[in-house]
Amino acid sequence: MIETVAATAATVVALPVAGALGYRAVRRSATAKQLAITTPNGIAEQHYVSVGGVEQWVQIRGEDRANPVLFVLHGGPGSPYAVFTPLIRSWEKHFTVVQWDRRGVGKTRARSGAADPAVNTFAQLTADAVEVVEFVRRHLGQEKVVLLAGSMGTLLGLPLARQRPDLFSALVCTDMYADMYRNEQEGYRLALQRVRAAGNTKAVTALEKIGDDPNRWDMRAWQVKMDVTMKSDPVTPNAVAKLLFPLAMTSPLYSLTDVKHLLAGFIDTQKQMHDEVMRYDAYAGGTRFEMPCFLLQGDSDVLTLTRPAVEFFERMDAPVKQVALIEGASHFAAFTQPERFLAQLLAHVRPMVTVS
Repeated sequence: MIETVAATAATVVALPVAGALGYRAVRRSATAKQLAITTPNGIAEQHYVSVGGVEQWVQIRGEDRANPVLFVLHGGPGSPYAVFTPLIRSWEKHFTVVQWDRRGVGKTRARSGAADPAVNTFAQLTADAVEVVEFVRRHLGQEKVVLLAGSMGTLLGLPLARQRPDLFSALVCTDMYADMYRNEQEGYRLALQRVRAAGNTKAVTALEKIGDDPNRWDMRAWQVKMDVTMKSDPVTPNAVAKLLFPLAMTSPLYSLTDVKHLLAGFIDTQKQMHDEVMRYDAYAGGTRFEMPCFLLQGDSDVLTLTRPAVEFFERMDAPVKQVALIEGASHFAAFTQPERFLAQLLAHVRPMVTVS
């Protein structure tokens, strides 16, 4: 995946400079107009907050500050989701949406530099998240927030919800990892099946070379599996590269320096956290949760496989739990199908949360 992302970024940079910069300026201006919030009780703010000794970036947006807060934990684990703000603009009518670039990532990296590998762990990120949520609660005057954890954000979101249930009115998971070993082993098998059926001998050879045991994969081998999986996704092939970096290049939030740090943080964080990511097992922390829990997942996700995620929810012990699969969607269902995802948020989550 690193190679795919880097190639996509290189393609963008390789465009004729003057034309590319002109196009970028026009798109950024148009996007800024699309994102303008003019409602009387609306909010559109950016903050750098001192969190765990690091200045970290937080975005807060919504058309009514009285709406429930939707606190987003991005995936990657170094892939900021604020770039997707134009795609989820409609969510801001119903929620105050909070995006956070974690240490070593995106605009936080641009401000504070690369993360220290010695402390860039999920335990530290959980402590950071508590501080950021506490800031958001104070700033908006709300007792609890809805926690939306996506992809590798679920590796942080589930432990966070277990440890601090007092902070959250609901937990929403999407693109969910339940058992990393099982997910990667089964995902490998399915990807190999797809590329064999397509006659893609290059991809077949690449997968066969790394073998089918995730415990034996180093970072490079894992990226081979991820790259083949995403390119062979029959629903939304290569959605990460097609969405993330083109959106960053035309976002009014990101300067060219910010885009550089977004790419560097994406790569660095995967390297730093690879071993911990590959050991992840949601069951190890238990299946008891003290708040309503929801799984909103693409029914055809080939990256974070849908079946293991559903099985985890079936074993959950929570006051309320609900699984809603988005038909015909794969990974990044929230961003490839934002209106259908919002419909599920409004049908299942919004009625369960109250604003203090």
